[in-house]
Amino acid sequence: MRIAVGGIHIECSTYNPVLNRAEDFRVVRGEGLAEAPYFASLKDYDATFLPTIHARTIAGGPVARETYEAFKSEFLIRLKEFGSLDGLYLAMHGAMNVEGMHDAEGDWIASARDVVGPDCIISTSYDLHGNLSQRIIDNIDIYSTYRTAPHIDVEETMRRAVSMLVKALQTGEIPHVVWAPVPVLLPGERTSTVDEPAKSLYARLATIDGKPGIWDASLNVGYVWADEPRATAAAIMTGTDRAMLEAEAKAMAQAYWDVRDAFVFGPETGSIEDFVAKAIASKTGPVVLAESGDNPTGGGVGDRAELFAALVKAGATGTIFAGIADRKATDAAYEAGAGARLDLTVGASLDTEGSVPFTGAFEVIFVSDATDPVERQAVLRIGGIDLVVTARRRPFHNIADFTSLGLDPMTAKIIAVKSGYLSPELAPIANPSLMVLSTGVVDQFIERLERRHKPHPTYPWDKGFEFTPKAFVSARAEQNS
Repeated sequence: MRIAVGGIHIECSTYNPVLNRAEDFRVVRGEGLAEAPYFASLKDYDATFLPTIHARTIAGGPVARETYEAFKSEFLIRLKEFGSLDGLYLAMHGAMNVEGMHDAEGDWIASARDVVGPDCIISTSYDLHGNLSQRIIDNIDIYSTYRTAPHIDVEETMRRAVSMLVKALQTGEIPHVVWAPVPVLLPGERTSTVDEPAKSLYARLATIDGKPGIWDASLNVGYVWADEPRATAAAIMTGTDRAMLEAEAKAMAQAYWDVRDAFVFGPETGSIEDFVAKAIASKTGPVVLAESGDNPTGGGVGDRAELFAALVKAGATGTIFAGIADRKATDAAYEAGAGARLDLTVGASLDTEGSVPFTGAFEVIFVSDATDPVERQAVLRIGGIDLVVTARRRPFHNIADFTSLGLDPMTAKIIAVKSGYLSPELAPIANPSLMVLSTGVVDQFIERLERRHKPHPTYPWDKGFEFTPKAFVSARAEQNS
């Protein structure tokens, strides 16, 4: 079995003005892909995997058109070099937006199909915050998506997608995909699988797997910050029994629709002003403030300073703020060195129109040992707050992200991070967890976002309309029937 492997993995807020370019991606090619930890599970299958290219970066703004076209061209060239293939596995995210293009994954996958031909079986794995289209469904044979948010089942999902592909090639059974779109589009922070009703909905998927004629059951929440025609939730089934696939897809779509009003934020939510005051007054700690509107892992810019300014103004102490992306401020800290005192303006370095910078007198506490200037991080102190500034956009989700900078989150009174729902490492130490409904390009008040391309009607923008699920079959099913 000769199976090619590749893909592109990014989540793009169309409200984010900062384009992603080639230098923002971590790219693995050829043998580098084959040896990458992300694809380590491939060695467990009795097949020959032929690596192409995989480009991946954290969520952000749209991908520059020339960057996307260069990645796609390289991917297709490598794919063509392999000649005849039995299968193709694509590790995708599903919420990519490319400058001047809707449905970028549809373009990527359809282009791959043109190269590999109709007899090659294509399997894809997606993030549950990915958006689908009929074009995508028509060009694939196998689909599986994450079942957890926060995402702790990435490898498990990849294994499902690859296992189904290998099964199809070994048995000669050709599966197909059926999907049922649901006109509901909610933030991931309101649909975490840690909380109900998403917890129970996603638990149902495993009970559907393995039913006669069904190989995999998936449910996509979709990605709300992409203003695209394909932005929608969906139930997706892979298997060989068309009637069963359609019935289960419609049943899961209906189940999602029925609980649309029940999705709420898991943690307590509030404004910057209210939660800064609450955090300072708290008798327990560490209080974790999640600045949701500027969350870089959700597509936020990661450079807003409004929450930081509010903490300074309120005289917060024992506080870690991680972090603000600001290359100029970070470089200035490196030039000055640890122990130096300097006046700095921090924030609004990337999104210069949408946010307000902060200017103050800082002491440089720590600079990381980074050989690549892009990886630089520094800790600046002002009053009782230690602020992390970084040369590039990045999240702070793991304890090691803090301790590597000489910071101890376990002893902090307040930890402020740019996040939505908390990561599996931060959530257990939050005492309490407070989600700040701040402004930004991943604003949780989604109804106030511009909607030029999203489908109509869609809940929660539109209410009071009726919905009856319809299942749509892949064109591949018709071809192979």
